[in-house]
Amino acid sequence: MTIKLALLKSGEDIISDISEMLMDDKVIGYYMTKPCVVKMLKPSMKEDDTPGVEIALYPWMPLTKDHKIPVPADWLVTMVEPVDNLKEMYTRDVIEHGQNNQTSCIGEQPNSDNTD
Repeated sequence: MTIKLALLKSGEDIISDISEMLMDDKVIGYYMTKPCVVKMLKPSMKEDDTPGVEIALYPWMPLTKDHKIPVPADWLVTMVEPVDNLKEMYTRDVIEHGQNNQTSCIGEQPNSDNTD
């Protein structure tokens, strides 16, 4: 399973189990399994009084019968590794329990690459 956060040309942030769509060993697109739109709703405080961001996951293309949704490679702007809390939320609520409409507070992640 490869869970990634993808930015589409439409401006949507999608978290999904993503696999490559190949033709003659060339990537022509991606298959998204159980894709969800990621929405940042508002800043919030976590239980330990540290700042966070309230995140909601909504099913992307919820009216399809397809389990894998093909997306052409030219519709993908970028694909990155999601922060740990978002990945855990997606795995727990969507992959393991099948609930696509979830809201949670995710703490801000320090940038370990910052060398100030």
